[in-house]
Amino acid sequence: MRTLEGDPEWTASVERLLRVRGVRREQVRRGQVLAAVGGQTAHRRFTARIHLLPAADGGRGTAVATGYRPQFYLRTTDVPGRLELGGSGSAQPGETVEAAVELGRPVALEAGLGFAIREGGRTVGAGTVLAVLD
Repeated sequence: MRTLEGDPEWTASVERLLRVRGVRREQVRRGQVLAAVGGQTAHRRFTARIHLLPAADGGRGTAVATGYRPQFYLRTTDVPGRLELGGSGSAQPGETVEAAVELGRPVALEAGLGFAIREGGRTVGAGTVLAVLD
């Protein structure tokens, strides 16, 4: 593999052109990750620290509860998911909580990955992956 500019460093948010023999354009979707064999893998479940924005900052005006199903934006992909909140089973706007998340499809995940939580076209929260569960 060689880069077009001769720069061997590939980092997030830097666009690169990569040709992979035997892979058709329609097999590749926005948000997919290219990783070395044995490297990062796709998962559906993880624990996260989540901060819900207060209504004054564009967040929800009401609490969320276990079963809440927003969109999760991870890197450049969005995927529906479901929150499972421990303790009281709910969280108010402005609160930071730990929760389990189950995504609608597998996504490349690792501890420390940040993500946005969106609902109805607006960002209502943000989070960080604490641990991958499966």
